[in-house]
Amino acid sequence: MNQPTAEQHAEADTADHLAAELHEDRILILDFGSQVTQLIARRVRESGVYCEIWPFSTEPDRIRTFHPRGIILSGGPASVTETGSPRAPEAAFALGVPVLGICYGQQTMCAQLGGEVAGSDHREFGRAHLDITEDCGLFRGVWSRGGREQVWMSHGDRVVSLPPGFRAVAVSEGAPFAAIADERRRLYGVQFHPEVVHTPHGAQLLRNFTHDVCGCAGGWTMQGFREMEIARIRAQVGEGRVICGLSGGVDSSVAAVLIHEAIGEQLTCIFVDHGLLRAGEADEVVATFRDRFNIKLIHRDASALFLDALEGVSDPEIKRKTIGRLFIEVFDEEARKLGGAEFLAQGTLYPDVIESVSFTGGPSVTIKSHHNVGGLPDKMHMQLVEPLRELFKDEVRALGRTLGIPEHIVGRHPFPGPGLAIRIPGTFTAASLDILRRADAIFLEEIRAAGLYDAIWQAFAVLLPVRSVGVMGDGRTYDQACALRAVTSTDGMTADIYPFDMAFLSRVSGRIVNEVRGINRVTYDITGKPPGTIEWE
Repeated sequence: MNQPTAEQHAEADTADHLAAELHEDRILILDFGSQVTQLIARRVRESGVYCEIWPFSTEPDRIRTFHPRGIILSGGPASVTETGSPRAPEAAFALGVPVLGICYGQQTMCAQLGGEVAGSDHREFGRAHLDITEDCGLFRGVWSRGGREQVWMSHGDRVVSLPPGFRAVAVSEGAPFAAIADERRRLYGVQFHPEVVHTPHGAQLLRNFTHDVCGCAGGWTMQGFREMEIARIRAQVGEGRVICGLSGGVDSSVAAVLIHEAIGEQLTCIFVDHGLLRAGEADEVVATFRDRFNIKLIHRDASALFLDALEGVSDPEIKRKTIGRLFIEVFDEEARKLGGAEFLAQGTLYPDVIESVSFTGGPSVTIKSHHNVGGLPDKMHMQLVEPLRELFKDEVRALGRTLGIPEHIVGRHPFPGPGLAIRIPGTFTAASLDILRRADAIFLEEIRAAGLYDAIWQAFAVLLPVRSVGVMGDGRTYDQACALRAVTSTDGMTADIYPFDMAFLSRVSGRIVNEVRGINRVTYDITGKPPGTIEWE
């Protein structure tokens, strides 16, 4: 690689200065493997405070050099009472910064500082109520002594004896020390989960910790991030060329526009159209990025290649792996036509980074594989440009709005990389894809017409491998069934069904059956996550 130029050094200095300002107040979250640790970080970020999630096993020296204003210990699936269960690093308590322990975090804090934890014969899972017995800094302006408040619990063990210096500030039916405080040392613990939406005032409690207890000012903004990241990209790339795989989804779209703002004509986007997109999406991608943003865009229609390779394939994992392999091959082919490039841009997000460093390789089992371009760097020998790797999905959307990306792109519901291939369980053909596209388009059209699109996390149609007898006019039909799916969620980790009224569902069903030849029955999926996943495959 060439030596950095004077301009790159200047941009690097600018980026460092902006990063220092943006990250001056920062919180460290130590992860014990909870399924909702990322929600803690999102709540903290939403209050304008930068934070990062690291494994509980992080080396003490690294924690010290991070210079956190405060530390949060997450929940986790282990039991403090078991030999060899995780413990917080001693550095967390030796730094002298405020510490908040949540659920397992509270329990290990108590066990390590001289208290006692035991298994409970009155476990609490789900909604519970606290009685506020004392005022404390964590509750200021939110909860008051004598009040009764709803929270979300998920614990089998409980604290039965407090460490020296602590006092109980709230109790629940199953936890005599549901919230505790040692305000001299600025140490707090809660048995409940303030990070989940089922604890109505949880975000305010976390804000009290970060702003009032830790003294953070709340200067983390997307406008500031945008300026910092543009300087970083310019410093990294210099006069080099960057290629970006553009899917038309939120992540790759925001990454592409941000990089283009930084380096202009040095960026080329490659849009591999696998023929598995929704109605009109391929044309929309081309029109938006080539025409509106004037970004150099290569549109490769590889739909025939993908459909041929997927013919007769019914296993969802094989579908995913086939699509991922072909995507890499087609992308590589188009990149070679360009004569290569020094840099590859990817829309990697912070949750992807967290998963890669978690103490178990990820807090949960693999439910299904994901389709991305993660195989490209090793194959193509390019440096990565990942401007979104500090951000959560909602932050990416906010950044996209500062960049002027149309709302129909930044506000778009999540769409899987394998596209419609995993919304037709079993095998599929070009004809069945067309049937699904028409049904899906009607469903989304009616949702938008009813003003419900932004209230729903994800909505789509599924073409079922089931035929049923129907009657249309005076004739018998034997056509396919279609399932409609719509859920609300904050992060996709859990989801509830959207409660459409029957008049809406009846209207959608009538349109699909009447307008889409090949479907004669429509159902509505009323399964939450868990036990189901949001997608069917």
